[in-house]
Amino acid sequence: MNDSQSFSSTSDSASITTVDQTVGRSRRSIDASQTITTESRHWRDVFWLGIFIMHLVGLGFVLAILGINRFKKSDRLNIDRYTQRILENKPGLTETYWPMYAVAGGVGTVLGWIWLLSLGSHANQMMKFSVHILTTYLAVISVLCFWCDQVFWGVAFAIAAAIQFLYVISVIDRLPFTMLVLQKAVKMVWGLPEVMRVAYAFMGVMLLWMGIWSFGAAGVVASSMGDGGRWWLLVVLSVSLFWTGAVLCNTVHVIVSGMVFLVLIHDGRESGSMPPDPLMKSLRYAVTRSLGSICYGSLFTAAIRTLRWGIRGGRSKIGNNECLLCCVDFLFHLVETLVRFFNKYAYVQIAVYGKGFNRSARDAWELFQSTGVESLVAYDCSGAVLLMGTLLGGLITGTCSGIWAYTKSKDRVIMVGSTSMLMGMALMGLAMVVVESAVTSIYICYAEDPLLIYRWDAEFFNQMSETLHQRLQYRSARAREVLTHNHLSGHAHTQVTLSV
Repeated sequence: MNDSQSFSSTSDSASITTVDQTVGRSRRSIDASQTITTESRHWRDVFWLGIFIMHLVGLGFVLAILGINRFKKSDRLNIDRYTQRILENKPGLTETYWPMYAVAGGVGTVLGWIWLLSLGSHANQMMKFSVHILTTYLAVISVLCFWCDQVFWGVAFAIAAAIQFLYVISVIDRLPFTMLVLQKAVKMVWGLPEVMRVAYAFMGVMLLWMGIWSFGAAGVVASSMGDGGRWWLLVVLSVSLFWTGAVLCNTVHVIVSGMVFLVLIHDGRESGSMPPDPLMKSLRYAVTRSLGSICYGSLFTAAIRTLRWGIRGGRSKIGNNECLLCCVDFLFHLVETLVRFFNKYAYVQIAVYGKGFNRSARDAWELFQSTGVESLVAYDCSGAVLLMGTLLGGLITGTCSGIWAYTKSKDRVIMVGSTSMLMGMALMGLAMVVVESAVTSIYICYAEDPLLIYRWDAEFFNQMSETLHQRLQYRSARAREVLTHNHLSGHAHTQVTLSV
């Protein structure tokens, strides 16, 4: 009898705690609603904004010089005299390769437009297609590289195909839930046609920058430097393009996140409580006061997130190899520490509260861990699925430009193809980030106040809650298993010591 009373009182106290947490999280979401509409925003991470602007101005000047030096006349600016030791004396012109980059920009833009236009009707099919076809496409490119006597790149693409295949196998059980989350994110974004227009506009901005970037890159490919010098210059230019593309993608991320957060808090975009011109407010904050934080986060988040996916996928398939598991666990905990300070969920906090990047990332991660939603985020692979679509778009773009380059100059195929692939990825990323922003906003809202998701889609809320419950049970079982194993190992070690 006492045990039943004790169990009843424990259940009641747990229920009261759950209610209190829900009320507290509801209050936080109300405060967030007030914050996003009334808070006076401050400039954040201004140092990184200055670095990014100086990088754009300086690199734009260098790109113009590199392109003009080979435009219609070899060594127009007499630059070759400074690189005499690495010259091959092979004449080339910028206009020979610039149209190939124009093809890359056109193909990448068309693929991005197709993705955005088909977002409401065929998005799920396209995402499933990209997951399953990417391995095959990488293998085909590997064969083409071997056929063109590019052994190094053939091996590299073959390894990439194997890694992609192993990753998909390792997360195959997570794909149904991932596709569910992506489907709901598409539903949310499809109801906000204005964010589609924002994505189109930023693709136009990216194309303008790519016109300048590809002019300089074509000048580098046409230059008389040896392959080593050209590759080093192209790597520097590619890092710059990656950072610029990431900044534009994450600016769209902040804009869309702010819109989605407002829609969920106010129970729909047609609600009377919605602030006037929410899109313009989100846009203004993103391209002014929050731009420094976006520039800062864009340097690190993509690389750390990709490394985290790879380690998680490999960690789940290691088995009982304790030595290898120990090394992977060390890397895993190191990357998890970095994720605390560099994660994509920071952009939602930037959009809503106007915080700096590191504080936003830390607050978002602490919110996930305090509510248990972190286990759900770790189980979801939506970011990896969207990245696969981005990679597939980039590979298609690079293939188109590479084939043209093969007909003109066989020794420039990899240079043109790889840099064109990066251009295609940047343009496809601007299309994909619309859905990714909705996914991150859904998780932040679920952690802040689950009732926001319940009011939006009750069935989806139930499915998320059930999956979260299963993941928490799974983690508890794993923790008990580890503790039991350690206890038994310690007990066995003690017995051996005593017997000795």
